[in-house]
Amino acid sequence: MSRQTGSFSEWMVPLAFVICGAWVVWHGPAYIMAMGGYTDALAARYPEVTLLDWLALAACPLLFIAGCLTLRHARMEYPHRGALDNVALFVGRVTMLLIVILVCVMIYEVFVRYVLEKPTLWANELSLWLAGFVFVLAGLYAMQQRSHIRIFILYDMFPRWLQRVCDTISVALIVLFALALIYGGWGEAKAKFLRWETFGTAFDPPIPATEKPLILIAVSLVAIQAVLNLIRDWNLEPEVHTDEPDEEEIEALKRAVGVEGTGDLDVTRGPLQNSRAD
Repeated sequence: MSRQTGSFSEWMVPLAFVICGAWVVWHGPAYIMAMGGYTDALAARYPEVTLLDWLALAACPLLFIAGCLTLRHARMEYPHRGALDNVALFVGRVTMLLIVILVCVMIYEVFVRYVLEKPTLWANELSLWLAGFVFVLAGLYAMQQRSHIRIFILYDMFPRWLQRVCDTISVALIVLFALALIYGGWGEAKAKFLRWETFGTAFDPPIPATEKPLILIAVSLVAIQAVLNLIRDWNLEPEVHTDEPDEEEIEALKRAVGVEGTGDLDVTRGPLQNSRAD
């Protein structure tokens, strides 16, 4: 029996990657000191690397590769993809899990703050930290899915050769922006990471030390994905964008929820609609 897309087993590898990745990030100073970045400031605040730390670090690339190789294409995702597109899709799965964790943290904080009247010192900063990861990583998935904002008022009026020119200019600007950002932000990102700069609160998470390098990495991947999209879409027929419903999207929704919809559980139908249907 073939494994269904969206099954629980499909999310085990991304979940394991998130757990190992969280361990590696939280113990980042131990790796920095073990790899030659030893400073008295880091040694005074953080323990040395342990065997469990090395195992978690080794598991991250293995889980990442396994996740990319075993990933299944969802019905409503962009159908055209190659081997490198799986990286963006797996990052998208990881980002989805981070959103779930973020929501759980916020719900827990609301419960302990307003029900138990014992607010935490870590929930707010952890929410900001996770939201930063989600915001940065989601851009790669959006680029691979061609779901970023585009304005087609003039684009649809152009012949196909001129559309290709516009696409090339857009990708060139994305690559130029990525190169400029890396050039201007590399020194600061490296410094924040090596000294493991923290947020300066009671919980004191290393938001600057992790988010700044992540931005440079994510922007680089977005630029690479934009180039891949341009190459793969070069010979495709131009899309026609109208105000009419997209029949392919409607069919995809029907396959996702079933042809019969949700029946009596259809939340889009109000009481008046239900009474008239009866």
